[in-house]
Amino acid sequence: MYNCNQQLLKKFAKKLPRPIKRIIHSILDTLKNISKNISKCIQTKKRKQELYSDLKIFKQQKEEINDQDFIFGHLWPCLDDKYANNGSAKGDYFHQDLLVARRIYENKPEKHIDVGSAIGSFVAHVASFREISVIDIRPSIGRTHNITFIQQDFMAELDKNMLDACDSLSCLHAIEHFGLGRYGDPVNFNGHILGINNLYRVLKKGGKLYFSAPIGTPQRIEFHAHRIFSPQYLVKIFSDKYKIDHFSYVDGLGDLHENVELNKFLDDYTDNYGCGIFEMVKL
Repeated sequence: MYNCNQQLLKKFAKKLPRPIKRIIHSILDTLKNISKNISKCIQTKKRKQELYSDLKIFKQQKEEINDQDFIFGHLWPCLDDKYANNGSAKGDYFHQDLLVARRIYENKPEKHIDVGSAIGSFVAHVASFREISVIDIRPSIGRTHNITFIQQDFMAELDKNMLDACDSLSCLHAIEHFGLGRYGDPVNFNGHILGINNLYRVLKKGGKLYFSAPIGTPQRIEFHAHRIFSPQYLVKIFSDKYKIDHFSYVDGLGDLHENVELNKFLDDYTDNYGCGIFEMVKL
Protein backbone atom coordinates (compact mmCIF):
# COMPACT_ATOMS: atom_id res chain seq x y z
CA MET A 1 0.00 0.00 0.00
CA TYR A 2 2.80 2.38 0.94
CA ASN A 3 4.70 1.66 -2.29
CA CYS A 4 1.53 2.26 -4.33
CA ASN A 5 0.90 5.62 -2.65
CA GLN A 6 4.55 6.53 -3.10
CA GLN A 7 4.33 5.91 -6.86
CA LEU A 8 1.18 8.06 -7.13
CA LEU A 9 2.81 10.92 -5.21
CA LYS A 10 5.93 10.76 -7.40
CA LYS A 11 3.75 10.87 -10.53
CA PHE A 12 1.86 13.85 -9.14
CA ALA A 13 5.10 15.61 -8.13
CA LYS A 14 6.40 15.64 -11.72
CA LYS A 15 3.94 18.44 -12.55
CA LEU A 16 4.98 20.66 -9.62
CA PRO A 17 7.69 23.36 -9.39
CA ARG A 18 11.19 22.09 -8.54
CA PRO A 19 11.36 23.41 -4.91
CA ILE A 20 8.08 21.63 -4.08
CA LYS A 21 9.33 18.48 -5.83
CA ARG A 22 12.38 18.45 -3.56
CA ILE A 23 10.17 18.77 -0.46
CA ILE A 24 7.90 15.93 -1.60
CA HIS A 25 10.86 13.66 -2.42
CA SER A 26 12.38 14.45 0.96
CA ILE A 27 9.11 13.56 2.72
CA LEU A 28 8.82 10.33 0.71
CA ASP A 29 12.39 9.32 1.60
CA THR A 30 11.69 10.03 5.28
CA LEU A 31 8.50 7.95 5.19
CA LYS A 32 10.36 5.13 3.46
CA ASN A 33 13.02 5.11 6.19
CA ILE A 34 10.35 5.17 8.92
CA SER A 35 8.58 2.23 7.26
CA LYS A 36 11.85 0.28 7.08
CA ASN A 37 12.64 1.01 10.73
CA ILE A 38 9.17 -0.10 11.90
CA SER A 39 9.49 -3.31 9.90
CA LYS A 40 12.97 -3.89 11.35
CA CYS A 41 11.71 -3.35 14.91
CA ILE A 42 8.89 -5.88 14.45
CA GLN A 43 11.32 -8.34 12.89
CA THR A 44 13.87 -7.86 15.69
CA LYS A 45 11.24 -8.38 18.40
CA LYS A 46 10.18 -11.68 16.82
CA ARG A 47 13.77 -12.88 16.49
CA LYS A 48 14.55 -11.96 20.10
CA GLN A 49 11.62 -14.09 21.21
CA GLU A 50 13.06 -16.99 19.20
CA LEU A 51 16.48 -16.38 20.76
CA TYR A 52 15.21 -16.50 24.35
CA SER A 53 13.11 -19.57 23.60
CA ASP A 54 16.20 -21.36 22.25
CA LEU A 55 18.27 -20.17 25.22
CA LYS A 56 15.71 -21.54 27.69
CA ILE A 57 15.78 -24.96 25.99
CA PHE A 58 19.57 -24.89 25.85
CA LYS A 59 19.90 -24.14 29.59
CA GLN A 60 17.44 -26.91 30.42
CA GLN A 61 19.55 -29.34 28.40
CA LYS A 62 22.66 -28.27 30.33
CA GLU A 63 20.90 -28.97 33.63
CA GLU A 64 19.54 -32.32 32.46
CA ILE A 65 23.00 -33.67 31.60
CA ASN A 66 24.56 -31.96 34.65
CA ASP A 67 27.28 -30.34 32.54
CA GLN A 68 30.20 -28.89 34.53
CA ASP A 69 32.55 -28.15 31.61
CA PHE A 70 31.01 -24.91 30.31
CA ILE A 71 29.81 -21.73 31.99
CA PHE A 72 27.57 -19.22 30.23
CA GLY A 73 29.44 -16.10 29.11
CA HIS A 74 27.96 -12.84 27.87
CA LEU A 75 24.93 -13.21 25.62
CA TRP A 76 25.96 -12.58 22.00
CA PRO A 77 22.81 -12.46 19.84
CA CYS A 78 23.14 -13.21 16.12
CA LEU A 79 19.58 -12.53 15.05
CA ASP A 80 19.89 -12.44 11.26
CA ASP A 81 22.14 -15.40 10.44
CA LYS A 82 19.45 -18.12 10.32
CA TYR A 83 17.49 -16.09 7.75
CA ALA A 84 20.46 -15.26 5.51
CA ASN A 85 21.97 -17.27 2.66
CA ASN A 86 25.23 -19.12 3.32
CA GLY A 87 27.24 -16.41 1.54
CA SER A 88 27.19 -15.26 -2.06
CA ALA A 89 29.14 -16.75 -4.98
CA LYS A 90 28.53 -13.60 -6.99
CA GLY A 91 29.95 -10.16 -7.62
CA ASP A 92 33.01 -8.43 -9.06
CA TYR A 93 35.52 -9.32 -6.38
CA PHE A 94 34.43 -12.92 -5.86
CA HIS A 95 34.76 -13.81 -9.55
CA GLN A 96 37.76 -11.68 -10.56
CA ASP A 97 39.86 -12.76 -7.57
CA LEU A 98 39.30 -16.48 -8.16
CA LEU A 99 39.65 -16.23 -11.94
CA VAL A 100 42.89 -14.25 -11.93
CA ALA A 101 44.45 -16.25 -9.08
CA ARG A 102 43.72 -19.42 -11.05
CA ARG A 103 45.26 -17.97 -14.21
CA ILE A 104 48.42 -16.95 -12.33
CA TYR A 105 48.67 -20.46 -10.89
CA GLU A 106 48.31 -21.99 -14.36
CA ASN A 107 50.80 -19.60 -16.00
CA LYS A 108 53.47 -20.01 -13.26
CA PRO A 109 55.37 -16.71 -13.68
CA GLU A 110 58.84 -16.10 -12.21
CA LYS A 111 57.89 -12.94 -10.30
CA HIS A 112 54.43 -11.55 -9.63
CA ILE A 113 53.68 -8.01 -8.44
CA ASP A 114 50.26 -6.65 -7.54
CA VAL A 115 49.14 -3.03 -7.48
CA GLY A 116 46.31 -2.08 -5.16
CA SER A 117 44.17 -5.22 -5.29
CA ALA A 118 42.22 -6.54 -2.29
CA ILE A 119 44.57 -8.02 0.32
CA GLY A 120 41.97 -10.17 2.09
CA SER A 121 40.79 -11.95 -1.03
CA PHE A 122 42.87 -11.81 -4.22
CA VAL A 123 46.30 -11.33 -2.64
CA ALA A 124 45.50 -13.99 -0.04
CA HIS A 125 44.47 -16.43 -2.80
CA VAL A 126 47.77 -15.95 -4.63
CA ALA A 127 49.87 -16.03 -1.44
CA SER A 128 48.46 -19.48 -0.67
CA PHE A 129 50.56 -20.96 -3.50
CA ARG A 130 53.36 -18.48 -4.30
CA GLU A 131 55.21 -15.30 -3.34
CA ILE A 132 53.61 -11.98 -4.28
CA SER A 133 54.79 -8.39 -3.88
CA VAL A 134 52.06 -5.84 -3.20
CA ILE A 135 52.27 -2.12 -3.99
CA ASP A 136 49.80 0.17 -2.23
CA ILE A 137 49.72 3.84 -1.26
CA ARG A 138 48.58 2.91 2.24
CA PRO A 139 50.93 1.44 4.85
CA SER A 140 50.72 -2.26 5.59
CA ILE A 141 50.05 -3.72 9.02
CA GLY A 142 52.01 -6.80 10.05
CA ARG A 143 53.88 -9.43 8.09
CA THR A 144 52.38 -12.34 6.22
CA HIS A 145 53.97 -15.43 4.69
CA ASN A 146 54.59 -15.08 0.94
CA ILE A 147 53.51 -11.39 0.86
CA THR A 148 55.97 -8.49 0.56
CA PHE A 149 54.56 -4.97 0.93
CA ILE A 150 55.86 -1.87 -0.86
CA GLN A 151 54.32 1.50 0.02
CA GLN A 152 54.28 3.64 -3.11
CA ASP A 153 52.18 6.32 -4.79
CA PHE A 154 51.75 4.52 -8.09
CA MET A 155 50.87 7.75 -9.90
CA ALA A 156 54.33 9.16 -9.13
CA GLU A 157 57.55 8.61 -11.08
CA LEU A 158 58.94 5.15 -10.34
CA ASP A 159 62.43 4.28 -9.13
CA LYS A 160 64.68 2.66 -11.73
CA ASN A 161 64.62 -0.65 -9.86
CA MET A 162 60.85 -0.80 -10.47
CA LEU A 163 61.18 -0.67 -14.26
CA ASP A 164 60.77 -4.02 -16.06
CA ALA A 165 60.61 -5.58 -12.59
CA CYS A 166 58.35 -8.57 -13.21
CA ASP A 167 56.93 -10.93 -15.82
CA SER A 168 53.49 -11.01 -14.19
CA LEU A 169 51.49 -8.06 -12.87
CA SER A 170 47.98 -7.57 -11.51
CA CYS A 171 45.82 -4.54 -10.79
CA LEU A 172 42.26 -5.56 -9.92
CA HIS A 173 39.52 -3.06 -9.16
CA ALA A 174 42.10 -0.43 -8.18
CA ILE A 175 42.90 1.91 -11.08
CA GLU A 176 39.43 3.49 -10.92
CA HIS A 177 40.35 5.06 -7.57
CA PHE A 178 43.64 6.66 -8.62
CA GLY A 179 43.65 10.44 -8.21
CA LEU A 180 40.29 10.74 -6.44
CA GLY A 181 41.79 11.19 -2.96
CA ARG A 182 39.76 8.38 -1.42
CA TYR A 183 42.76 6.45 -0.14
CA GLY A 184 45.01 9.38 0.71
CA ASP A 185 46.39 9.75 -2.80
CA PRO A 186 46.84 13.25 -4.27
CA VAL A 187 43.89 14.46 -6.34
CA ASN A 188 44.71 14.14 -10.03
CA PHE A 189 42.11 14.10 -12.81
CA ASN A 190 44.35 11.89 -14.98
CA GLY A 191 45.38 9.63 -12.11
CA HIS A 192 44.13 6.52 -13.89
CA ILE A 193 46.28 7.32 -16.94
CA LEU A 194 49.37 7.80 -14.76
CA GLY A 195 48.67 4.47 -13.07
CA ILE A 196 48.13 2.61 -16.34
CA ASN A 197 51.36 4.05 -17.75
CA ASN A 198 53.27 2.89 -14.67
CA LEU A 199 51.82 -0.61 -14.99
CA TYR A 200 53.35 -0.71 -18.46
CA ARG A 201 56.73 0.41 -17.09
CA VAL A 202 56.83 -2.19 -14.30
CA LEU A 203 56.01 -5.15 -16.57
CA LYS A 204 58.67 -6.78 -18.75
CA LYS A 205 58.10 -7.12 -22.48
CA GLY A 206 56.15 -10.32 -23.08
CA GLY A 207 54.90 -10.32 -19.49
CA LYS A 208 51.28 -10.80 -18.44
CA LEU A 209 49.05 -8.03 -17.08
CA TYR A 210 45.84 -9.02 -15.28
CA PHE A 211 43.67 -5.93 -15.09
CA SER A 212 40.13 -5.26 -13.98
CA ALA A 213 38.01 -2.16 -13.50
CA PRO A 214 34.35 -1.12 -13.35
CA ILE A 215 32.78 -0.79 -16.79
CA GLY A 216 29.50 0.77 -17.84
CA THR A 217 27.65 3.29 -19.95
CA PRO A 218 27.88 6.18 -19.82
CA GLN A 219 31.55 6.52 -18.86
CA ARG A 220 31.59 8.61 -15.69
CA ILE A 221 33.27 9.66 -12.45
CA GLU A 222 31.36 9.07 -9.22
CA PHE A 223 33.53 11.26 -7.00
CA HIS A 224 35.23 10.34 -4.81
CA ALA A 225 34.43 6.63 -4.93
CA HIS A 226 35.56 5.58 -8.41
CA ARG A 227 35.48 5.96 -12.18
CA ILE A 228 33.27 3.79 -14.39
CA PHE A 229 35.01 3.19 -17.73
CA SER A 230 33.44 2.39 -21.05
CA PRO A 231 35.01 -0.88 -22.28
CA GLN A 232 35.80 0.81 -25.60
CA TYR A 233 37.83 3.46 -23.75
CA LEU A 234 39.94 0.83 -21.99
CA VAL A 235 40.50 -1.19 -25.16
CA LYS A 236 41.68 1.96 -26.95
CA ILE A 237 44.18 2.73 -24.16
CA PHE A 238 45.53 -0.83 -24.23
CA SER A 239 45.58 -1.24 -28.03
CA ASP A 240 49.16 -0.06 -28.69
CA LYS A 241 50.63 -1.47 -25.46
CA TYR A 242 49.21 -4.97 -25.09
CA LYS A 243 47.78 -7.94 -26.91
CA ILE A 244 44.53 -8.94 -25.19
CA ASP A 245 44.61 -12.73 -24.69
CA HIS A 246 41.43 -13.17 -22.67
CA PHE A 247 38.51 -10.93 -21.77
CA SER A 248 35.90 -11.82 -19.18
CA TYR A 249 33.33 -9.72 -17.40
CA VAL A 250 30.98 -9.73 -14.44
CA ASP A 251 27.52 -8.41 -15.31
CA GLY A 252 25.27 -6.17 -13.25
CA LEU A 253 23.69 -9.21 -11.56
CA GLY A 254 27.09 -10.38 -10.32
CA ASP A 255 27.48 -13.32 -12.72
CA LEU A 256 30.73 -14.15 -14.51
CA HIS A 257 31.01 -14.47 -18.30
CA GLU A 258 34.41 -16.02 -18.91
CA ASN A 259 36.61 -15.58 -21.99
CA VAL A 260 33.99 -13.94 -24.21
CA GLU A 261 34.55 -12.72 -27.78
CA LEU A 262 35.68 -9.14 -27.21
CA ASN A 263 34.56 -7.47 -30.45
CA LYS A 264 31.03 -8.83 -30.12
CA PHE A 265 30.96 -7.74 -26.49
CA LEU A 266 32.00 -4.20 -27.44
CA ASP A 267 29.24 -4.03 -30.06
CA ASP A 268 26.52 -5.29 -27.73
CA TYR A 269 27.40 -3.91 -24.28
CA THR A 270 24.99 -1.29 -22.94
CA ASP A 271 24.89 -2.09 -19.20
CA ASN A 272 25.13 0.68 -16.63
CA TYR A 273 27.60 -1.25 -14.48
CA GLY A 274 29.78 -4.34 -14.62
CA CYS A 275 33.41 -5.34 -14.23
CA GLY A 276 35.79 -5.95 -17.13
CA ILE A 277 38.63 -8.44 -16.59
CA PHE A 278 41.55 -8.34 -19.03
CA GLU A 279 44.45 -10.77 -19.39
CA MET A 280 47.05 -9.18 -21.67
CA VAL A 281 50.62 -9.57 -22.92
CA LYS A 282 52.92 -6.54 -23.09
CA LEU A 283 54.04 -5.81 -26.65
